[in-house]
Amino acid sequence: MKVARLYDFLDIRIENEDIPRVGSGEILVKTRACGICSGDVMGWYIRKKAPLVFGHEPAGEVVEVGEGVVDFHPGDRIFVHHHAPCFSCRACQRGHFVQCPTWRASRIVPGGMAEYFLVPKENLSGDTLHLPDPISFEDGSLIEPTACVVKSLKRVGLMGGERVLVIGLGIMGQLHVALARHYGAELIIGTDFIPYRCSKAMELGADEVIGASQGNLVEELRERTQGEMADVVIVGPGTIAAMELGVQCAGRGGTVVLFTASLPEATLGISPYHLYFHEIRLVPSYSCGPGDTREALRLVSTGVVRAEKFITHRFPFAAVADAYKTAAQAKESLKTVVVFSEEGYW
Repeated sequence: MKVARLYDFLDIRIENEDIPRVGSGEILVKTRACGICSGDVMGWYIRKKAPLVFGHEPAGEVVEVGEGVVDFHPGDRIFVHHHAPCFSCRACQRGHFVQCPTWRASRIVPGGMAEYFLVPKENLSGDTLHLPDPISFEDGSLIEPTACVVKSLKRVGLMGGERVLVIGLGIMGQLHVALARHYGAELIIGTDFIPYRCSKAMELGADEVIGASQGNLVEELRERTQGEMADVVIVGPGTIAAMELGVQCAGRGGTVVLFTASLPEATLGISPYHLYFHEIRLVPSYSCGPGDTREALRLVSTGVVRAEKFITHRFPFAAVADAYKTAAQAKESLKTVVVFSEEGYW
């Protein structure tokens, strides 16, 4: 089979590899669509994992099942999360699935950007979902990123009626806009340097957008909220500047979500005095758990999230390097997905 192995940022090579052999409790899946995650094109982050067959947003069709598998059959259309928890450790019992050692160690083999991938027993029992018939494989590839946003807003404790500021309107920012609207936010303001993304956010439910290159965001937000600022700030970029800006934009009792990791050596300078007397919470949100993927599937099934709304670029697997470059350039692309034909690589 063909696989797309990443050796470095923008260095993607299509190579040959044996199709994984199916063992007891496992299944083999023919990949039909796989999204390129914003983390896949974050240079410092992906380099520390290279070389690898990248891609962790796959949807596909079951082609073989191992001994003892009863809930999945050849021909089933599925979404597979690349990690799955044990459900029994202390982290799982507290609902912190991404801190589970099994979750951290589990993976699909060899990765999503391959003609076939193996789903180990842990992933099969922990976070593999059937796709209802109306849901396309491209829709299915959006479940994982949507689930990450579900978790983010869950950690905020969004109850409806909030004023939400989304800093950074790439695909994850756009999903935050759409889901915050669905969950009942009163006012949603987005900001980005790219005009296309700002206009797209308005289509997906933002009430207002502020061009990041236009004026002072803090003052613009203060004017639009009559001085009260944002109840919830979603900081998309993993930069210290964006995080510091997020804290400045939070109002009293507000929550700032750090949605993307910074460089390992970076430090965030904050005023404990300001946080304390304004009761501002800093909440990191990393990846997602099984409950989040199930909610994401519901959102896709009901049309809140669909491929036609969010996927802007599609490439055949043979052009995966071009797909990666398009996602990395992040100009007028929101979500780039690699589509695998039924016939195979070509």
